[in-house]
Amino acid sequence: MLRGSFLRNRDVTYKMPHGPAATTTNTSDVAEERAEPKVVLLVRLLSAIDEGRFTFEELKDQIGDEKPPSTRSLRRYLSVLSDAGFPWFFDRPTGRYRFADGYSLRRLNLSHRELLGLVTLKRLGSSLGGTFAAAIEETTQKLLRSSDRRAEVAVGSGGSLAIRFEAVSMDAGVERVFEQLQGAERERRRVHFNYTDKNGVRTQRRIDPYGFIVSNGRVYLVGFDHTRTDMRVFAVDNVVDVTISPQTFEKPADFNLDSYGANSVSGVVHGATLVDVTVRFSPVVAKAAAASTLSRNHSVVRLDDGGVDITYRVTDPLEIVRFSLGWGAEAEVVAPSDARRAAAQLAHQLAARYREQEREASETR
Repeated sequence: MLRGSFLRNRDVTYKMPHGPAATTTNTSDVAEERAEPKVVLLVRLLSAIDEGRFTFEELKDQIGDEKPPSTRSLRRYLSVLSDAGFPWFFDRPTGRYRFADGYSLRRLNLSHRELLGLVTLKRLGSSLGGTFAAAIEETTQKLLRSSDRRAEVAVGSGGSLAIRFEAVSMDAGVERVFEQLQGAERERRRVHFNYTDKNGVRTQRRIDPYGFIVSNGRVYLVGFDHTRTDMRVFAVDNVVDVTISPQTFEKPADFNLDSYGANSVSGVVHGATLVDVTVRFSPVVAKAAAASTLSRNHSVVRLDDGGVDITYRVTDPLEIVRFSLGWGAEAEVVAPSDARRAAAQLAHQLAARYREQEREASETR
């Protein structure tokens, strides 16, 4: 908001503290009077006016680092701000300088969309819990301290908006591991830890931690694995015995955490090859399926019967296959053939399991 015009060196008009406007000569002699850059003094003056509690003489003390400006210099500074469009005025009843009502350099004046975003951020923090909740709470509180009353009320009540997130649950041990890994990531230090994969296999790893992904209620570490000489993703709740090495690392300049798992349903699968998987949804669930943000890279074809064909471009086709089963008989994998066969195989396995359960239950009756 500090527009360039307020630094122009020309004749300007200033507002007298107790009288009408007057004209002064150009401001070149101000630089001679004070060694500090004028922009520094003007920013200090703006901040003091924004507080709205200083008299003319008190403004001098607020903007002067060691030596307060003269009366003539302060009037020149005020006139420069006025010429730049800052709506300050002298409040005669209180003898203070302030901005016009409704104007503040510190106020966010959030739009409805921005308020929604702030409410969402607040709800996200309460949903995630632990370290995430503390970090998000600190962020939202800083924003609220710079906002108007409307934002405080909207975020504080939030009664007209219900938002559901996948809760992240970490016990005290996992929380400590996560904080250790976070500290190593911030300081760019290599870590050593023991890791147990989903098959129960335990290995020792040496990792350069690049960042974290939250997905389906779990937190994952993304980093370069020196044991495998490749990028890997680790579930933080499967990490134990963390040791932070004094050895530092440099994150590749072209690494982007947001795009790393962008072509994955879970957000944690990465690969160079992408596959198009098409799922046909019945008219019953078509709108809900089309509105889903499952994959960033997808296309929707609306069918004559009200259903939709949605093609997802993903790294791992099996993620889409498993996702489609969640819609029951209302979804069908139609392409490619490998994905369709995988869906059929999973469906047969589920059917067999349910039939076995039914058989066992009938025998006990």
